[in-house]
Amino acid sequence: MAAESKSLSFSMEDFEKALEAHNYEFQKGQVVTGTIASYDSEGVYVDIGGKAPALLPKPEASLKAVLDIAAALPVGEKREFLIIRDQNADGQVTLSIRQLELQRIWAHLQTLQDNGTVLTVKVTGTNRGGVTVDAEGMRGFIPRSHLEEKENLERLVGQRLSATILEVDAEKRKVVLSERMAVQSARYAQLELGQLIEGEVTGLKPFGAFVSFDGNTGLLHIQQISQKRINNLAELLTPGQVIRALIVAIDEGRGRISLSTKPLENYPGELLENFAEVMNSATDRAERARQKLEKEQ
Repeated sequence: MAAESKSLSFSMEDFEKALEAHNYEFQKGQVVTGTIASYDSEGVYVDIGGKAPALLPKPEASLKAVLDIAAALPVGEKREFLIIRDQNADGQVTLSIRQLELQRIWAHLQTLQDNGTVLTVKVTGTNRGGVTVDAEGMRGFIPRSHLEEKENLERLVGQRLSATILEVDAEKRKVVLSERMAVQSARYAQLELGQLIEGEVTGLKPFGAFVSFDGNTGLLHIQQISQKRINNLAELLTPGQVIRALIVAIDEGRGRISLSTKPLENYPGELLENFAEVMNSATDRAERARQKLEKEQ
């Protein structure tokens, strides 16, 4: 029994010593504030208040190459670091500025995506699927289908484009963007409900007409053309025809603009009886139509 107690006693002492040797205040993944203390061939020693100075290896000093580490991180400078390796037998942890900066850039990109922010990116190269870009210091990609210029991609290299973020994946280090959606967002910002537009009919469908205006495409639904029922849309509208209409709904998320000429009528069916007159006097009718539209919203 005495032997067992002695063995147990030694075991507890060893455990207590192990606890003392390990500083649980500093763990991998933690952001800490430290002061630059000294340098050697391995990197920079940083005082973070632990049992031993922490080590910042040279490759972890910045996202960019550092030629003069003493100039970049002078002794006495205080800043934040990310712990990337738990402490060793001497109680020393390993730090990184580079990985902390990466974490913050990815978080920033995620915020930009969540907010639908339009950012400026620089085209750095091309491939079969689209172009690569510098997006907030990270390598991003714009698929060909999301570019305004889809044919001669080489012309885009070196140019700056407006783009919104479609996807951010920090684990895969993937950033996918869209110039087309950024351009669309800029155009949509110029639109407002009740606005009178002038456009060209680009196509007819049983349910209505597509109208192109100022780089946008809107739908003039057959039920929004006149207060009177229309039986044959092709008898009233033809592709290439210029018409005026009011914007009655905007859905940027789905890329839809709804148009209407119905509020421009002074009486049901006027558009069917005298289309040219309604179109010619649309500007004068628009204010009354907007007031009517506001009451219907």
